[in-house]
Amino acid sequence: MEKKDIYSLSDSEIVEGLKQKDRRVTREYFYKYCRIAYAIYNRKYDLEWKPGLDFYSIAHEYYLSLDRHGFRQLEDRNQSVSLKTWMVNGFRFVLLDRLKAYKKEQALDSIDERVGKSNLKFDLADNDYKYEVHKMVEDVCNSFFGRDHRSSIIMKMLLVEGFKTKDVAAQLGMTPSAVSQRYHKILDEIIIPYFRHYFDGTVGTKCESKEMLENADYEYSPNTLYNMKAINKDGRVTPDFITSLKPNEVFVFGSNLAGMHGGGAARIARLHFGAVMGNGDGIQGQSYAIPTMQGGVDTIRPYVDKFIAYAKQHPDQHFLVTRIGCGIAGFSPDEIAPLFAAAAAVENISLPEDFWEEIG
Repeated sequence: MEKKDIYSLSDSEIVEGLKQKDRRVTREYFYKYCRIAYAIYNRKYDLEWKPGLDFYSIAHEYYLSLDRHGFRQLEDRNQSVSLKTWMVNGFRFVLLDRLKAYKKEQALDSIDERVGKSNLKFDLADNDYKYEVHKMVEDVCNSFFGRDHRSSIIMKMLLVEGFKTKDVAAQLGMTPSAVSQRYHKILDEIIIPYFRHYFDGTVGTKCESKEMLENADYEYSPNTLYNMKAINKDGRVTPDFITSLKPNEVFVFGSNLAGMHGGGAARIARLHFGAVMGNGDGIQGQSYAIPTMQGGVDTIRPYVDKFIAYAKQHPDQHFLVTRIGCGIAGFSPDEIAPLFAAAAAVENISLPEDFWEEIG
């Protein structure tokens, strides 16, 4: 699409931009008016304090609904109504459906007796059932908070991975009491109501809404953005989600100096690509760790330079750099991407799309 002011585009050009997955149109037009709608209804329904009713969850669901139907809802609208007004109304309908589901879930009884809330006895004898519960916890966290959100990491490390509270606190830079408080709040307000809603009363039964759970990460996670096609930088754009590697590929992730790979991309590296607990720097299996949680951006630079030098020395390998530092470390792409400016000239290094945008 021609690079001109977004507000000078006609409604038909906006719709065509959405259909073509134009990032500028999606960000500056679609999300702008979704935010306006959210601000309006947030005042009415107090949305930001309700789990699962955050802006990104609703806007993402709305986008996917439009995308599944080729944005025909916008093309076939009543032409007497402006596109922006039509979009705000569409956002409202998605929100109202979410509110109905939220109220229904909150009305359900607790399952204290079922799971033994006092010490959360999810470790039942039935291994299949335990797998279902652990998978449910991961999917719910991804859906409500996003894969790399602190709340997701806390729940996965404590409930699924079996870490101790003090270990989680050390990794996230929180006090053990703060971790414990957030854990119990999420458990009471999200995990247990969701568990009660989608699992029946017989131990060992499967999830009643298995298809929804399997697709939850794709449909609701804010981190998936819009599943849009990445801009091709000579084939050197790191995919948003990496589930497997070719023999010559290396997964590059953000770590901590202690090598406690408990959440985010570090956890994926540990579970699937050979990252070793206790090793927070350098190559390990089919992964490469770059410490990002020891201080400011300047403390990360030496490790990035070291990585780039390593990649140059191993031209037979292809290094897939994830959005290091942009998860629990708390940095933004415009802070981290410049560290990788020299990587643009190294042909066996791929970078995330927003890193490319920042370094030009």
